[in-house]
Amino acid sequence: MNNKVIKLYLRLAISFGFLSAVGDRFGLWSKEISTWGNWDNFLQYTKLINPWFPDSMLTTIGILATIAEILFAVFLIVGFKTELFARLSGILLLIFALSMTFSTGIKGAFDYSVFIASAGAFALSIMKEKHWELDNLINRSKAK
Repeated sequence: MNNKVIKLYLRLAISFGFLSAVGDRFGLWSKEISTWGNWDNFLQYTKLINPWFPDSMLTTIGILATIAEILFAVFLIVGFKTELFARLSGILLLIFALSMTFSTGIKGAFDYSVFIASAGAFALSIMKEKHWELDNLINRSKAK
């Protein structure tokens, strides 16, 4: 596989992972394959992996995480500021992995491959060559 395909694969895999999780918390996956199935269950899980935050902050944390996942996914899919949003995705995923590890143990973070996803996002963030990205169009128009 060449670097162009690997970079696109990383962008799409990270993005669709985020979007799948967001879809799950809004009930878009069937009950048979869903992790949360609805917003309330997602917030209960948010509380489980963030026991150090007061209950009054959990909805805000859930909303902010959801907005970040949607934005990061869209920007990675279209290739807008890829290095920045890949780095931010790596940080967000690392926060998820550490929250899971410190609250419920490391097994869940490993089983859900959150450390791997974070590492993949950080790897994507250092791939500087632009391929199939909106940034190419933006840079071309600036050069004219």
